[in-house]
Amino acid sequence: MKYNPNLHNRQSIRLKGYDYSQNGFYFVTICIWQRECLLGVIDNHKMILNSYGKVVNFNWFNLTKIYPYINLDAFMIMPNHIHGIIEITDDNKHHKRHGLPEIIRGLKTFSARRINQLRTIKGVSVWQRGYYEHIIRNETSLNNIREYIFNNPINWCNDEIYTENIFSFPKQFNIKGIGNMINNHKN
Repeated sequence: MKYNPNLHNRQSIRLKGYDYSQNGFYFVTICIWQRECLLGVIDNHKMILNSYGKVVNFNWFNLTKIYPYINLDAFMIMPNHIHGIIEITDDNKHHKRHGLPEIIRGLKTFSARRINQLRTIKGVSVWQRGYYEHIIRNETSLNNIREYIFNNPINWCNDEIYTENIFSFPKQFNIKGIGNMINNHKN
C-alpha cells in the first residue's frame, strides 16, 4: 500500500516533554507482528516457551549487560506479546545513557535478528512497530502492575491481545452498516 498521510498519520503515545532516560520504573508491552502467536503456548495457565520465546527471554535478561544502568523487574512472555518492567537507575558510572525507546529498540532488534535466523528468513517483521509504555509513579501502581504481569497466563483467554478476541466484535458494534451486516447474517 502506498503511503497516504490521511491514513498513515501515526501519533506518538509518549508523554510530551518527558525524558524517558530519567530514573524510574517503566511498564512496557510489546506485541508480535500481526499478533501472531510466535513465542509459545499457554498450557494449563502456564506459558510454555518455544525456541523463539527462549530467544526473547535470553535477550530480555541480556539487556542489563548492554545497558548496565537498568534493572529488570517483573517480566512475562505471552504467545503474542511480552510485558515487562524496566527500572532506569541513577548510575553515574556510565556517561552515555540511552532512554527507554533505545532500550526497547535494542531488545526488538537483537531478538528479531536471532528469531529470523532460526526461521531462516531475512527482513521479516517479528515485532509490531512501537510499543506501549506506562510510567510507574508509585509503589502501589508498581505492585499492581507486577501482579497483572504474573497473572497474565492465568487470564490469557480474557486478554484483549488474545488471538481469538482480536476478531470478535461486541454485540453493540455498528460502524456504517457493519453491525447490520452481522445481524442480517444471523437471520
